[in-house]
Amino acid sequence: MHVIVVGCGRVGSGLAVSLVTQGHSVAIVDKQAAAFRRLPEDWPGTTVVGSGFDRSDLEAAGANRAGALAAVTSGDNSNILTARIARETYGIPNVVARIYDPRRAEIYQRLGIPTVATVPWTIDQVTRRLLPEAAIGEWTDPSGQLLLLERSLPEVWAGRRLAALTEPGAISLAAVSRAGVPRLDVDELIGQEGDVLHVLARKDAVELLEQRLAAGPAQATGSAR
Repeated sequence: MHVIVVGCGRVGSGLAVSLVTQGHSVAIVDKQAAAFRRLPEDWPGTTVVGSGFDRSDLEAAGANRAGALAAVTSGDNSNILTARIARETYGIPNVVARIYDPRRAEIYQRLGIPTVATVPWTIDQVTRRLLPEAAIGEWTDPSGQLLLLERSLPEVWAGRRLAALTEPGAISLAAVSRAGVPRLDVDELIGQEGDVLHVLARKDAVELLEQRLAAGPAQATGSAR
């Protein structure tokens, strides 16, 4: 996957290096050329001196082919504007914005823009949102056979009853984070854009979970809640 990272500070540079290590192609954008000194000398990605909300700079970074973008500059407004342009202009499916003000982060989550506030920030958390198809577990039991997975809600599940994800004995939807608020009444919930799913699954059922998330439910039932 081609990933764009906007902001080459400590988080942006660390994220870019981590993504390259995982085998992704990465372009990093920053207003200051000196910021790229944080990258290793042999870093194989692309660097673009510019702004995340300048379309020509985003296109130079590969926005037309990108599968994910992380806006991690020091400015909330810049990050949100970059995230909106990435999603609305270029149709980049996996977008996340770094936000310093948790109150503002909650507002943007309600608009369907995934955000990560500074306080709980880690590169691992951002990677989960950029690459929701990756089988990364938040937690495993001592046997390593039971996983707690975090997934962003695919568009195909918007307006659909989330209980349809469940596979008895193999997959169980444990909770849903909606607009920054955890919901445990999962049996009655209807999917909404921006939802984050927390799913318990046996290790041998992760592939089934991914298939089910991608394909969507057989039919829609219920009404939005």
